[in-house]
Amino acid sequence: MRERQTSERTCIVTRAVRPPGAMIRFVRAPDGGVAPDIRSRLPGRGVYVTASADLVAEAAKRQIFSRGFKAKAEASPTLASEVDRLLEADCLQMLALANKAGLAIAGFAKVAAALEEGRVRALIEAVDGGADGRRKLGRSSKRGGSGEPKRVELFTSTQLDLALGRTNVIHAALAGGGTTEAFLARCERLALYRGETATAFDGDEAKGPRACARGVGGEAQFLPMGREDGSGSGTE
Repeated sequence: MRERQTSERTCIVTRAVRPPGAMIRFVRAPDGGVAPDIRSRLPGRGVYVTASADLVAEAAKRQIFSRGFKAKAEASPTLASEVDRLLEADCLQMLALANKAGLAIAGFAKVAAALEEGRVRALIEAVDGGADGRRKLGRSSKRGGSGEPKRVELFTSTQLDLALGRTNVIHAALAGGGTTEAFLARCERLALYRGETATAFDGDEAKGPRACARGVGGEAQFLPMGREDGSGSGTE
């Protein structure tokens, strides 16, 4: 019973109990505003909302945060968009770290070769890229013979350029490693926050727009993203 309590939180909107990685933590700022704490590091009392843009928007619209904090807390009407930007930036920061660690490959030919050699854990494709390239890389992945990589389609080519320090990045890949797994966990969280579903990737085409972290039999799962101490309540 104690283990369950220390690994779950209660959403202040739905009252659903979920692991911390499936929630967004918020704290009350000194000026009485509501501040998102996506990494669960800010000091002070925290309240939680299920990691869904719709639920965060609902919490802000109905001003539910005051009840959770037991004090007046004004949430911005653009809070849901602010959380999205923070989650997105968190993903791209981890991608940049993976690049610095030497795990990144960019360019169609290099990515295709790495896929065929079975050296790819995450396949990253720009949302503004063409479908033909995706299909060709899907076939390269099947020829690799070492299991299909997770596929990420959440970022524009401009965002990938900045994160990887290169130009015109449409296709990129990451080799396996702890930083890659941290990147995938953040991408999964961002996709699910946006209401996108992780589905199977069959090597030929994407099974939905901007789906994230897809693999054979891959079901959406929230991975631990922050602290897991405290009780199973919606506050701490």
